[in-house]
Amino acid sequence: MTTINYSEKTKVLIDQLKGVCAAYGLGNDGNEFKIITQSFLYKFLNDKFGYEAKKIDNKLATANEKWTDELADYNDNDFQLLQLRLGANCAKFKREHFLSYLFNHQNDSDFSKTFDDTLRDIANDNNDVFSVKTEGGAKITLFEPISNYISDPDKRNDFCRAIINKLVEFSFEEIFVQKFDFFSTIFEYMISDYNKDGGGKYAEYYTPHAVAKIMAAILVDGEVQNVTCYDPSAGSGSLLMSLAHAIGEKNCSIYSQDISQKSSNLLRLNLILNNLVDSIPNVIQGNTLTAPYHKNNLDGTLRKFDYIVSNPPFKLDFSDYHSKLTADIHKKRFFAGVPNIPKKDVDKMAIYLLFIQHIIFSLSAKGKAAIVVPTGFITAQSGIEKKIRERLVDEKMLRGVVSMPSNIFATTGTNVSVLFIDKTNDGRDGVCPVCTLVDASKLGETIKEGKNQKTLLRDFEEQQIVDAFRTKEAIEDFSVVVSYDEIKEKNYSLSAGQYFDIKIEYVDITPEEFEAKMKGYKENLSAMFAEGAELEKEIMKQLEGLGL
Repeated sequence: MTTINYSEKTKVLIDQLKGVCAAYGLGNDGNEFKIITQSFLYKFLNDKFGYEAKKIDNKLATANEKWTDELADYNDNDFQLLQLRLGANCAKFKREHFLSYLFNHQNDSDFSKTFDDTLRDIANDNNDVFSVKTEGGAKITLFEPISNYISDPDKRNDFCRAIINKLVEFSFEEIFVQKFDFFSTIFEYMISDYNKDGGGKYAEYYTPHAVAKIMAAILVDGEVQNVTCYDPSAGSGSLLMSLAHAIGEKNCSIYSQDISQKSSNLLRLNLILNNLVDSIPNVIQGNTLTAPYHKNNLDGTLRKFDYIVSNPPFKLDFSDYHSKLTADIHKKRFFAGVPNIPKKDVDKMAIYLLFIQHIIFSLSAKGKAAIVVPTGFITAQSGIEKKIRERLVDEKMLRGVVSMPSNIFATTGTNVSVLFIDKTNDGRDGVCPVCTLVDASKLGETIKEGKNQKTLLRDFEEQQIVDAFRTKEAIEDFSVVVSYDEIKEKNYSLSAGQYFDIKIEYVDITPEEFEAKMKGYKENLSAMFAEGAELEKEIMKQLEGLGL
């Protein structure tokens, strides 16, 4: 079976789960995404256990779909030993936690309670590894009971049976050999209905796959090992997943923080799908700006990271905690200042400027970062925007900018650019430091997505951007390579278009040809002047003929 078949079958399962929710009145309900993602994850972890266990015990492999029956013959010590050998990427299960047990007991009178208790037990048994922490130290467990989302108690058993019967018809085991590209597509499909303003406002959490790939490909150029990766506004983690894949999942540790509990839960799911379970304890739900969580154990200072990616919210009301950010304790971090509270439209406060400053402050001595910003940031003539650009240029840590096509994000009309920072871009390696500015605004093809227009970058266009940036290649009307001094001369503008050469086309002609062209121009002008005079006479004549 091909990867496409696997992908389509997995998407069918997701659609079937959504169909169950719709049949029981939960379609487009605020809790639908919890039911879909938790049911999907429960099945994934169940099959992951079986997949890994079969590699350890040939009897289980021979039993195939009946592997849980074979496990029933294990004594307690053997079962515990098996779990220890499975490793951290597999969740701990008791025998009564497996899907086959629930399937066989689906006709029990209290089946919905059994299902809920199973999810609760799995969550509790895996609390240390699979829980997301809040900034205050509380833990958000892996699962929560889902039958209570059905308001009519008489329908809860049937609802849980319907879910179990959809799950038992599907197997993930042949899919575990798939890698990032497969699971990123599946994850994107799973949350697609919740990536709209009407479906939970997940647009703020999701970065287009093409943008994430470009950011990762430019950041990671060569072999990298044992590095830390961070996103202070992680959302569902698409940027972090692309970065980890480019580095190699075994070569990096993931750290994140996001104020949304929903997005933190989705990031956890993304980490599990992409075999990054070890990083789940580093997922923090909380306010990065007021209470950044990740700190050094020795002195409590903010931790520095080797790679940082971010698509921060651009405009958001943070007036409730504005005063906290202006306190002396934050002045070094927010070196360019905190945006003022406007007299009206407080929801348009430029919160992204705080995230940029936080990221700069959080970079290690060799740190690299890629940040999605509104394109207006790269040319603003004054204010916090310009102060940030001045810091990047004056301290020689700017690597470049890629200005993206309009509507690359279907849910916003804001034009975006990607700002690249590299604290090693200061000439320390003996190479003259330069910055690459790319104008990719004319690339892509426009498609309709719902009521919105969206621009999609094709594979060769993605590669064109990456190649021009990596090789520092100047391409007419597309990319330019400039020095820090040149940027200063342009008032710290980071717009590629302001550095393109202005070309004037010259055509060689003889004196006779020149005289002939000039004569033609004069004759055309004389004819137009004469026609204008006649029109003027006619207008005056018509006016004189008017009477009262």
